[in-house]
Formats: sequence, C-alpha cells, structure tokens
Amino acid sequence: MSRNEYHVVPDGDGWAVEQGSNAIGSYPTKEAAVAAGRQVAHGNEPSQLVVHTADGRIETEHAYRDDPYPPAG
Repeated sequence: MSRNEYHVVPDGDGWAVEQGSNAIGSYPTKEAAVAAGRQVAHGNEPSQLVVHTADGRIETEHAYRDDPYPPAG
C-alpha cells in the first residue's frame, strides 16, 4: 500500500501544506502549517509528513502507521 505524502513548505510570507502539486492550505506560521499537516496526515494513514526549512531543505519527516525506518534486515 502506498503512503500519502504531505509537505510543509515556505509560501510567500507564510507556509503551506501540499500534497504533490496540490495546496491543502496556507498558514501564517510554520507551527500552524505543521499542526495542520499532522492532522491531515493522521486522517489519511498510511502517510508521511515532510517538513521543510525556509530555504526548501528537508528539516524532518514524520511517518504515520507505515514507517519504512528502520529498514528490515
């Protein structure tokens, strides 16, 4: 089963939650976007929330239900 993947990314003066090329919502702060991203990811398990820094790099990832880490073996 594939996981739903959501990203918290910078969006102008605020932050957005995206799934693929679709914007789920825009938020004034990163904290608000992460909270919204966690809520949507929890509601659509198995899923992954990827939080980016202001310059677009990956800061952290959260897996819900189908965590691929640590790998088997």
